[in-house]
Amino acid sequence: MYESRTDFTPVYDKINLIRDELKKVIIGQHQMIDYLLVALLAEGHVLIEGFPGLAKTLTVKLLARVLNLEYNRIQFTPDLMPSDVTGTSIFNFKTQEFQFQKGPIFANFVLADEINRAPAKTQSALFEAMEERQISVDGLQFKLDRPFFIIATQNPIDLEGTYRLPEAQLDRFMFRVNITYPDLNEEKEILQRFNTGKLSEKLSEVNQVVTKEELQQMMLFLDQVIVDAQILDYIAQIVHTSRNSPDVLVGGSPRASLNMLRGAKALAIMSGRDFVTPDDVIEVVNPVLAHRLILSPEKEMEGGTEFEVVESLIRQVEVPK
Repeated sequence: MYESRTDFTPVYDKINLIRDELKKVIIGQHQMIDYLLVALLAEGHVLIEGFPGLAKTLTVKLLARVLNLEYNRIQFTPDLMPSDVTGTSIFNFKTQEFQFQKGPIFANFVLADEINRAPAKTQSALFEAMEERQISVDGLQFKLDRPFFIIATQNPIDLEGTYRLPEAQLDRFMFRVNITYPDLNEEKEILQRFNTGKLSEKLSEVNQVVTKEELQQMMLFLDQVIVDAQILDYIAQIVHTSRNSPDVLVGGSPRASLNMLRGAKALAIMSGRDFVTPDDVIEVVNPVLAHRLILSPEKEMEGGTEFEVVESLIRQVEVPK
């Protein structure tokens, strides 16, 4: 069933180089780093939930630096307008014509910091860019350069002055990654590493190890990953079960199935394999599916979480041999 046919060692080695460069500054948060790399290979977008000060912004900035890609950060606020994201047409008095001034969305890496602080009108400015990799303004269409990667952050407990993300936007994020505080040993290592020298000095130690062209070539390997029919059935069964669970009001969409497939294929590449195993699928189920579920009122009253429901769904579906 699982017989390797293609040598993915060059891609595997490049991924490890990227990891090593990030670990020069980032301590812990290995799962977040791996999920960002999976989404990057699969051309997906990531929503990161975590408390302030957990290196969310720093990790994204470093990743863009390691890959030498154009990086823009958008600080989402209640008064942010859609044109502040996409850009706007400005009248040029010299030419007597309107000229489009590109907004910060025109970059390879876009960090939407505290995305839930902007109202739905502004959040919707990301819809077309996230799904179609283009921007439509004043009857004009502008293609976005590839790779195009949006990483959004939000604080899971800060509710004052925030707006819930529309379900349509949540569905456009390939992963939602929840990060927590470092453990005691990691905290000590952070203090030891930054006891001498400023953060800016540590950042200068991080080197570019992959070019934009190499990254684009790495992404092409995704289509060469072998996926057995049983794995496809397994993914479909998990998502189908989410739609029929009594604990779930709204289950996963077909986009969830596709993201689960692409995520599993990218994870296989990062493991140096050209075939997907059931473990690859299980690894990506929760970050792909949890944020797409709307729990039933009864389950919410019981204090259940999306994470617990997804774990229950996984147990209900037979793992292919």
